[in-house]
Amino acid sequence: MNKAEKEAYLREYEVLKKKGKPFFPYAVMKDTIMALTVVAVIMLMSIVLGAEQGPKADPTTTTYVPRPEWYFFFLFEVLRVIKPPALVPIATIGIPTIAMVLLLLLPFYDRNAERNPLNRPVAMTAGVLTIIAMAFLTYLGASAGSPTEINLAVPQQYQAGKEVAAQSGCLACHKIGENGNDGPGPELTEIGARIPRSAIARSLINPAGIMPSFQDLPPEKFNALVNFLAYLH
Repeated sequence: MNKAEKEAYLREYEVLKKKGKPFFPYAVMKDTIMALTVVAVIMLMSIVLGAEQGPKADPTTTTYVPRPEWYFFFLFEVLRVIKPPALVPIATIGIPTIAMVLLLLLPFYDRNAERNPLNRPVAMTAGVLTIIAMAFLTYLGASAGSPTEINLAVPQQYQAGKEVAAQSGCLACHKIGENGNDGPGPELTEIGARIPRSAIARSLINPAGIMPSFQDLPPEKFNALVNFLAYLH
C-alpha cells in the first residue's frame, strides 16, 4: 500500500467511523444477548435430553478402552502416528504449540493490508491448511481402531491369538511391537524366541506377580493366545 492509498483509506475510515455506532453499548448488548441465548439453549437441552452417563468407573479394570472427546480426535491421531514414548512430548506439546504460535504470529509476518481473501495468499493458505489438517486428523481419529489393537503383522493362523491378546488387557502391562506399556510386565515382542511354547502355557495358567490367570479362557482362545505368543520372535 503506497502513501496515496493509505491516505484514501484513512479518509474513508473516518467517514465510516462517523456513520457507525459505538462499541458500547450496541456491540456489547448484541454479544450479551447472543451469549445468554446460547446458555439458555444449552440449559434447555440438558433439562429435556439429559446427560449421557456411562458405567461407574472401575480403577482395577485392564480392559477399558479410553477414547477422547471428538474435539480432541486430531491430537489423538497425532499420538497414534508418533508412537515412540520418547517422542510423546513432541506430539502432545511440541507440534500443537508450534502450530498455535505460527497462527498467532500470522499478523506480524503477513503485513498485507488487503481485505480481499484472494489477495491474502499467506493468510488464506495458513487458515485453509489448518482447517484441512485438523479436519483430516479428526476424521482419522474418529475412524481409528481401538487403542488396544496390536499393530503387528502376523500370519493368518495367528490372527485369532493376536485378537485374544489385545482384548484380554495384555497391553496394560506388556509391550508388543509398538503397542502397549513398558511395564510392569516384560516386553513380549520376542517372547517366543526366549521361552518355549510349553513354558508360555504354564505361565498363563500359573502366572507370577500381579498377572491374572488365563486358565478360564475357552480352550480354543487359550491355545490361540499361546500360539500367538510362541510365534513372536
